[in-house]
Amino acid sequence: MRRELLGVTGTEPIGTYTLLRLERGGLEPGVPGQFFMLEAPGRLLPRPMSLCQAPPGELAFLIDPIGPGTRALCALEAGAAIHVLGPLGNGYDLSVQRPLLVAGGIGIAPMPYLSERLGSPPALVGFRTEAHADAARLLLPQAEIAVDPQLVTHLLPEDPGDVLACGPEPMLEAVRDRVPTAQLAWEAPMACGYGACFGCVVEIDERYTRLCIEGPVL
Repeated sequence: MRRELLGVTGTEPIGTYTLLRLERGGLEPGVPGQFFMLEAPGRLLPRPMSLCQAPPGELAFLIDPIGPGTRALCALEAGAAIHVLGPLGNGYDLSVQRPLLVAGGIGIAPMPYLSERLGSPPALVGFRTEAHADAARLLLPQAEIAVDPQLVTHLLPEDPGDVLACGPEPMLEAVRDRVPTAQLAWEAPMACGYGACFGCVVEIDERYTRLCIEGPVL
């Protein structure tokens, strides 16, 4: 992992989300499902973000502006610069035979990069509203979309193959009930990103896990 000051090359609205594009500098994009710590302007703690796209010379992050830190990141303009640390954590195992991507809400964030690395496999994505569902265009044409009240798990076929999922905890639990072998990217608040603060500890299967070290993909 490395920490570098990266320039902002631009932002783009993607439905209700914002795609923040940064110069890559000397950072490697890493494995899909790993994350980076982005230092938001005016905020004490950085924010963990999955890499969404890795075009030549850039790193792009899909951000949901739901709090002061994420709103500050979404408000960045071309020419600004922020410190970025990464890649961190454990990503998806890409040695799968029949990948199926499953995402809910902002859980779609790591899927475009993952899809690129896996050769554009089929994808199932679920959202609260049609406005949020506009983010599915990042995965078209291979994405099948569910909008509330339909659940993305309702789209799972009888034989789903090798599921790689990211989304809110209830969705991940439902996916795991249907597909016990699924690779699941869990979410938790993080302060450091490398295991020092224990801020991302979650209980999974009656065991406490530091997601930044053992995950986020489990």
